[in-house]
Amino acid sequence: MRGSAIHAMVIAGCLAVATVNGGCAVYMAAHQPDAKDLSVLSVGQPRARLIAELGAPVNSQYINGVRSDIFSFTQGYSGGAKVGRAIFHGAADVATAGLWEAVGTPTEGYFSGTQISAEVKYDAQDRVASVVPLKGADEIKASTSGPSPQTGSSPIQTSSTH
Repeated sequence: MRGSAIHAMVIAGCLAVATVNGGCAVYMAAHQPDAKDLSVLSVGQPRARLIAELGAPVNSQYINGVRSDIFSFTQGYSGGAKVGRAIFHGAADVATAGLWEAVGTPTEGYFSGTQISAEVKYDAQDRVASVVPLKGADEIKASTSGPSPQTGSSPIQTSSTH
């Protein structure tokens, strides 16, 4: 009888520790940046749509009468991916009595989204004319339709699907 009570107290203590300690990786997974719709970086999209999806440009200027914006943001994760990761971390915390945090927290810190930067030039109607990826080119290329862009700093010329 006494052994059963001690066993129950140990299990309750482990669950309490996992609940108290468990949270950093769970919290980090649940609060990762949201995924942006990168299809707005397609030729023909209105500038207002880019700003609504990606936020204000970090730089905006006119060069020879052509408007140019530079966008910089973190491409995050879908809601389902964030929830799945948080549930996994919570279960791992409980299963390991909180020891999972030693692995889960640095993992979530590392997988905190992809930094993306792009220069966007517009036509006279403030619609996307070209996109030059500055950072995160693979993510931009994967999300835009049309012919494969050339490598280097050449602008992405994509066809509008809208």
